[in-house]
Amino acid sequence: MASKAELACVYSALILVDDDVAVTGEKISTILKAANVDVEPYWPGLFAKALEGVNVRDLITNIGSGVGAAPAAGGAPAAAAAAPAAEAAKEEKKKEEEPEESDDDMGFGLFD
Repeated sequence: MASKAELACVYSALILVDDDVAVTGEKISTILKAANVDVEPYWPGLFAKALEGVNVRDLITNIGSGVGAAPAAGGAPAAAAAAPAAEAAKEEKKKEEEPEESDDDMGFGLFD
């Protein structure tokens, strides 16, 4: 289960993304201070680093559209990790879609 610090950082990051502001450790810390939430000093930087180069809006809008979509309760790091996992799942699905040999081609069937 997510801790209070994790949830506070997730919500702070979502506020920043909603306001079209870059997600940085300093800005997450500022929101947490304004909300009177005490977290360990490493949490804001950790979340900012996890979301670096990630389009959070796309993650939110596409949360249930992929084969390997991660659950929403996992928080920002899980969501950040979901993008590569979803791409890998798509590649695996493409590999699995190769035509399979049927039993008819082997010269025997189920009721022969």
